[in-house]
Amino acid sequence: MHRASWILVAAVLIATACTSISSSEDAALLTRAQQLFKPLPADAGTPERPLDQDRIQLGRALFFEPRLSVDDRISCATCHQPSFYGAEPLAVSMGPSGKLLPRNTPTIFNTALQFSQHYGGNRSDVEDQAVRSLTSPFAYQQKDLAAAEVKLRSLPGYRALFEKAFPGQSDPVTVQNLGLAIGAYERVLLTPAPFDRYLKGDTGAISAQARRGLDKFMTTGCTGCHNGVVLGGQSYQKFGVTQDYWTLTGSKPNDVHKGIDKGRFQDTKNEADSFMFKVQQLRNVAVTPPYFHDGSVARLEDAVRIMAKLQLGRDLPPADVADIVAFLESLTGEVPANFAQAPILPVTLSSR
Repeated sequence: MHRASWILVAAVLIATACTSISSSEDAALLTRAQQLFKPLPADAGTPERPLDQDRIQLGRALFFEPRLSVDDRISCATCHQPSFYGAEPLAVSMGPSGKLLPRNTPTIFNTALQFSQHYGGNRSDVEDQAVRSLTSPFAYQQKDLAAAEVKLRSLPGYRALFEKAFPGQSDPVTVQNLGLAIGAYERVLLTPAPFDRYLKGDTGAISAQARRGLDKFMTTGCTGCHNGVVLGGQSYQKFGVTQDYWTLTGSKPNDVHKGIDKGRFQDTKNEADSFMFKVQQLRNVAVTPPYFHDGSVARLEDAVRIMAKLQLGRDLPPADVADIVAFLESLTGEVPANFAQAPILPVTLSSR
């Protein structure tokens, strides 16, 4: 055989071997990932929180309804905006009367799959959050639930929707049913992403850089907290294991917490809960800046570097940070169609 032909054959054999090795490594990486993460389910309904289309549609209207607030201006969608992946771009939200909230607004997408709500976990689930937001001084600002129910009953056009969503109830227009309806809607706001296709076996669903980032995400130790279906949202952890978190985040004291935010301690007053925060989910993290409970960090690259240092004592090189960011970008899903555009809200006086 001619020397050039031997060279060509050798090149083909080498390329084939490299491909085989790469495929083997990809398969091993996928197996490791499948042990730590799970694809999103079709919805977040449970036997205790069953879903039904009438209830979901009512919840959608109530989610976008500003007339439930004291000043007729605040709705769930005021802070959880379709334009910003169910979050908002401010470091902290602005509530009624221009009052700043003490913490950043996380995305509403996939949040029903977390084990509690809020950074301090002071809401048990999305239904609890919907009801208690009615009397929150940072949200709807109703005096009490009785006043909130009076306001709800005064809104034209809703009774028929409540009767359809909660059939057989003599008086279905209640704040408890409001919570169930909004919760039902939020339980279908899930955002399957390229990473879900990867977990189901399509190794080409995410880029080679994202796969490198996935490997580094796991080997660095990030999965000690960020694992499961939404890559987090299932535990409380101290923010700032190696040093005070505000030394790297630049966080400032705030009036609501009368100093630096101490996490769950603000609710429980238990020193054991000082600086303990709910681990945030990472789905859609690349499109929901700024980061951390106070929105103190604007860039995802900086958030990755800071977390590695604060939580794991690791100084990540720029190349590793870039790869991990590429992986996190593979967690970005599509904005749900029933969220992308606000609904036409009931305004008719008809009870039909």
